[in-house]
Amino acid sequence: MKLGIIGAMEQEVETLVSLLENKRTVEYAGSLFCEGVLDGVDAVVVRCGIGKVNAALCVQILCDRFGVTHLVNTGIAGSLCSELDIGDLVISRDAMYHDAQACVFGYPAGQVPGMPLTYEADTQMVRLAVEAGESVNPGHCTVGRVASGDQFVSEKALKEQIIAITQALCTEMEGAAIAHAAYRNGIPFVIIRAISDKADDSAEMDYPSFEAVAARRCAAVTRAFATLLKKKNAQ
Repeated sequence: MKLGIIGAMEQEVETLVSLLENKRTVEYAGSLFCEGVLDGVDAVVVRCGIGKVNAALCVQILCDRFGVTHLVNTGIAGSLCSELDIGDLVISRDAMYHDAQACVFGYPAGQVPGMPLTYEADTQMVRLAVEAGESVNPGHCTVGRVASGDQFVSEKALKEQIIAITQALCTEMEGAAIAHAAYRNGIPFVIIRAISDKADDSAEMDYPSFEAVAARRCAAVTRAFATLLKKKNAQ
């Protein structure tokens, strides 16, 4: 088993990179891939950069160059659900795009032609991620849809539009692309996101204040998840 861990920003991966044992670092396509052992699990951690294309590129490199068997996207997100507060955790049931539009050809909003409307996360990985989330932040872990697009959502009108298209719990800028690339490569995945803002008119104020806290929480959940996944695969 080899776990590929992807985060968009330095804050989302720096803790995990610092904990890698026997670390070696190599650069591909402008991203640094840090390979080593994380809490007894063979892992590769990479900061992909912001956005869907950057995320998908890193998935392909993880598959082709490192032979990962499982993928985790870790990081922060904006809440699309009134019941989710800053610091709460979202585990992906599935992921979809909120900014794909081929409706003129008969496709529903959010669907890339020729691809599924939604990308289903691996059920075992979801269960283990929930267990890990509850161990870190009890009572504040929810399973649902993650919506992705190349937009930082900071307007209430856009937030409502995304909810209408996707019925997702949170929005960010990489998860669906990682899910899409994992689907194409036949690799199981899960997305673990901590809420950093409300994805509305308060987002620009909330995000800088809570970004670091949410990122650290997500890193802790990812560590716990890696340990649980190793135990499950050893059975």
